[in-house]
Amino acid sequence: MEIVEIIKSKSSALSEQLGEIRKYLHKHPELSFEEYNTSQYVKDFLTNLNIPYTENWVKTGIVATIKGNKPGKIQVLRAELDALPIQELSSHDYTSHAEGKMHACGHDVHMTCILGAATIINEMKDELSGEVLLVFQPGEEKLPGGASLMLKEGLFEKVQPEHILALHVFPELEAGKVGLCPGQYMASADEIYITIKGKGGHGALPHLCIDPILIASHVVIALQSLVSRNCHPLIPSVLTIGKINSVGGATNIIPDEVKLEGTFRTMDEEWRKRAHALITTIVNETCTSHGATCDVDIQVGYPSLFNDVSLANEMKTKMQAFLGNDNVVDIPQRMTSEDFAYFSQVLPALFFRLGVRNEAKGIVHGVHTPYFDIDHKALEIGASLMAYLVLSDD
Repeated sequence: MEIVEIIKSKSSALSEQLGEIRKYLHKHPELSFEEYNTSQYVKDFLTNLNIPYTENWVKTGIVATIKGNKPGKIQVLRAELDALPIQELSSHDYTSHAEGKMHACGHDVHMTCILGAATIINEMKDELSGEVLLVFQPGEEKLPGGASLMLKEGLFEKVQPEHILALHVFPELEAGKVGLCPGQYMASADEIYITIKGKGGHGALPHLCIDPILIASHVVIALQSLVSRNCHPLIPSVLTIGKINSVGGATNIIPDEVKLEGTFRTMDEEWRKRAHALITTIVNETCTSHGATCDVDIQVGYPSLFNDVSLANEMKTKMQAFLGNDNVVDIPQRMTSEDFAYFSQVLPALFFRLGVRNEAKGIVHGVHTPYFDIDHKALEIGASLMAYLVLSDD
């Protein structure tokens, strides 16, 4: 049998187990940097396979190593441990048992696929050239991001991997397919926190006040010109104010303060730095012109994610060989963000998408929603494909 058929046979035999792994992880979600039970589950699984690992990376992270029986390069597969603070509203036998917590971004799926791939790779070490590192990172959903913290703890200081791969659920794509985008793929993401301080008073006497709500309105409008009139039209960039709260206001009361929160995203690091300065200037000068003061706090988040073009093209060819040309599709850039971007800054990286959609079964909801789910067919695809991508290395 050729390696493709061998891997597909092994993944088919694992199908039921993969479903049980995902169901367990989905039922027991844990939030960022609190993934102690999840981490223990992964460690127990690796122990049963006699795969050695190091632990306590950023408290809950794990790095396992599978050594092949032939010399070669070091390849890395990555998955995330954490869930989101979302109350699941679906009703399944695997619905989250943790109040207000849910694997709504598919990290349970990613872990399942990597554990499945590890099982196959471990059984086929005679075919493996070099080593495969399995990185299970904490805190992808929360700044500063577990990827950056693992790197700071020296994740790749003693090893020199050839590249790193990760998959991510993609509800827009039907199960059985994968998608990828060579080059710049996902945006950086920074958080904006603004406090506008005016002078409150009676709503019927606005001339005696400095109205922070009116000023906040001017700030929101002014900030929209940041992208439209300062950013090069060919640079993807988004600034969104998603939250406005007044402190002490009412129908007839002008408050003393208004707080705004938002996000700024782009795919160009030079423009990103310039935009931060412009945001601060726009807010300060708008407030000053109205007699108010302000505080501007821009929390720098994940960088933009770059898929190494050569690696992406190489892996696309392998994906087509394994899944067929029709099941490997090109996907466009996205303004969402991912802390895998930190890995893409230090290693050739590929972050690709795993289709999980099944309209016939009603599996159509997006990530970060309380109804998110997957077609379990995707687990077998993800596990077997990841195994093939490393085992077929020349």
